[in-house]
Parts: sequence; C-alpha cells; structure tokens
Amino acid sequence: MKDLKTIAFYLPQFHPVEDNNKWWGEGFTEWTNVGKANKYFNNHYQPRVPKDLGYYDLRVSETRKAQTDLAKEFGIDAFCYWHYWFGNGKRLLERPLNEVVAMGEPDFPFCLGWANESWKGFAHGLKNRNILIEQLYPGKEDIINHFYTMLPTFKDKRYLRIDDRLVFLIYRPLADISISDFIKIWRDLAYQNGLNDFYFIGHSNDINVDISKILALGFDAVNTVRLNDYFKYENIYKKLIRKCLTNIVKRPLRFSYSRFSSHFFNKDVDNLEQVIPSIITGWDHTPRSGKDGLILTEYTPESFKKHLDNVFSNVSKKQNKIIFVKSWNEWAEGNYLEPDIKFGKKFLEVFSVQKQKFSNTI
Repeated sequence: MKDLKTIAFYLPQFHPVEDNNKWWGEGFTEWTNVGKANKYFNNHYQPRVPKDLGYYDLRVSETRKAQTDLAKEFGIDAFCYWHYWFGNGKRLLERPLNEVVAMGEPDFPFCLGWANESWKGFAHGLKNRNILIEQLYPGKEDIINHFYTMLPTFKDKRYLRIDDRLVFLIYRPLADISISDFIKIWRDLAYQNGLNDFYFIGHSNDINVDISKILALGFDAVNTVRLNDYFKYENIYKKLIRKCLTNIVKRPLRFSYSRFSSHFFNKDVDNLEQVIPSIITGWDHTPRSGKDGLILTEYTPESFKKHLDNVFSNVSKKQNKIIFVKSWNEWAEGNYLEPDIKFGKKFLEVFSVQKQKFSNTI
C-alpha cells in the first residue's frame, strides 16, 4: 500500500444493553466508569470529561456522523469496530454497527476487529474476577454462521480492503486451535460469495509474542501493541519495587508516557512488512480497575508528537504503510483521540500535522 493509512480502534460500549444492565446496573455504559473515576495523586488527570462530542449515545446517528467528520478532518482513514461474537450466535454491542450498515451512513471506511475474549468482572469495572460471559469456539457450524451473520457488513461498499481483500482483525489469534480452521473456512466462504478474500490480521499485545507463530496460522499480518514492552527492560530491583507497590501498598502503577512510549515501536520487528505497528493515545486504566490500574503520566501533545514521529518515520519507509491507532474512544482506559475539556483538539491537531508531514515524503 503506497499511501500512509491509519485505522483507529473504535469501542461501541457507549449505549445501554440488557447484559450490561444485568451485570452493572440499569443504564450502564462506558461513561459510567469514566464519570466515577478517582484521583490517586496530585495532578492526576481524572475524571476525564469529553468536550466537542459530549457524553454521547451511539444509538444516535448524528453522534456517529460527528465522530467520522472529526476523524476525517484530522487524518484518520478508517475505524476498526470492536466486534463481539462469543459463539453459538451470541453477540454484544452490535447495534451501532448494525445501524451504520442498515442506514448506509456515515460515509466513512470501516472494518471489524473480533474481540474474541471472555469478559471478566475485574477488567470491566467490577471488584471480582468472575467471568461475565465466556468466549466459546463451538466448531465449524458456528464459524459458518458467524460469517453469514456478518455477510451484509462485508458486502458494504465502505468496508475497508487491502489489496482488494476484506480487512478482519482477530484480537487473540492464538486463543484456540480452531483459529486456523476459522481462517480457512472464511477464505472459502468469501470466494463463494463473491468477496474475493480476507486480509487477516492477528492482534498481539503480548510482550513475548512470536510473530511467526501467528503468521503460521494463515494470517496475512500481525498488529503489535507494545503498551507493556517497557517491562521487558526492567531490572530485578525495579520489578521488586513494582510488585511491592501493586501487592502491598495497593496503589496504581505510574510511569511517564515518554518513558513508556520509547518502547512502543520495536524497529527489529515492527519494520517487517508483515507487521502493522500501533500508535498509542495515552493510558489510564484506573476508571475500570481502580488502584490496580496502570497510569501513564505527563501525556501531552508534545510527548505524543515524539511517539508519532517515531512511528510515522519508520512506517513511511515500508511498502506496507498501515498503522493502527489505539484508540479513538477508549475513555475508561484514558486511551482516546476524541477531544476532552483539558486539551480540546490538540492531540488530533498534532496527529494530523505529523501524518501529513510524513505522507508528503512518500
């Protein structure tokens, strides 16, 4: 792909659904966690408050259009909607995408990322680690049913393609031995239904990931998210301090964004043509996990610019000039590009300028 393309992960959790009402209380959305966030130290930027788009509801079509208008203006090329299929036909949070497909708007490219992971209470804001809903892999019949359920989406003219192949990302590519069968079956079904083929991307946030193991399953590329790669370079002393803070003192882990972001791109791996790196838009998981969260402090437009420079300058030299942006709207993880009341559109402006700068060098 000649042009520099940026695909932003998009969370559809901002509207109430029956399962969330049952688990967390009536009317729960991701804004519930965002609004109840606590400060854990001086100058801790919490709670986060949205600005231009407000506390939106993704059932509202005007909101979805406003999001894509903003994304277009500042250089995002497509959204990757997180897609939840837990097996045996069970889906969650599907309404926003269903309405985008049914209404034919907004006019903005999109693809799907299958979030094939069980939901546990702790990771999503509860005080226990109980499984709320389990990710299942029932077999061939379910794989086929999954494809045909999503076929209208794949036929949409806005669906993102790479080399005329439908982009489909799998969050946990090594989660089950059936993933390789899934890829083979979906490739066959795509051909049978006039869709040509899929461009399968395996997502990986494992600091010890072996890229070759993912590619061997039939994936076309691997998306790396190096949020925690910093920990690979800690010495024993620092690891002991970190465990003490986590397990004994019971306070959130704090690191500067600049320190962490220096490890967000690994030149030895992420410059490979079959690897798609990520831009990471801040991090603060405490609205969901409280004192067990990780916080990246001193996240500013200036520190973000340095990270962008590193990623864009490397990727602009590759043939495969695709980058994922993590994320567009993960507000409860402090991981978003949408404007807030502290910075407004400053992060979007920096993103746009830096992307254009390196696009002009291609």
